Amino acid sequence: MSKARDLNPSDISAVIEMALSDHTSFATIEMEYGLAEKEVQALMRRELKPSSYRTWRKRVHTFGTRRETYK
Repeated sequence: MSKARDLNPSDISAVIEMALSDHTSFATIEMEYGLAEKEVQALMRRELKPSSYRTWRKRVHTFGTRRETYK
């Protein structure tokens, strides 16, 4: 998980924005920043408020079960 810690604040902000977007997949984030899905989740857990993180994970899970390729 050290890759996420090596990002500068503007990159962290960009990753969070991409992760919160319903139109950006984890594969796109990995291609652009080299962070796997688990690393993005850890970054989001660290950077977001607990309630915001839970809401985001619930949304990703809910949409992911409805669509074959969501995130």
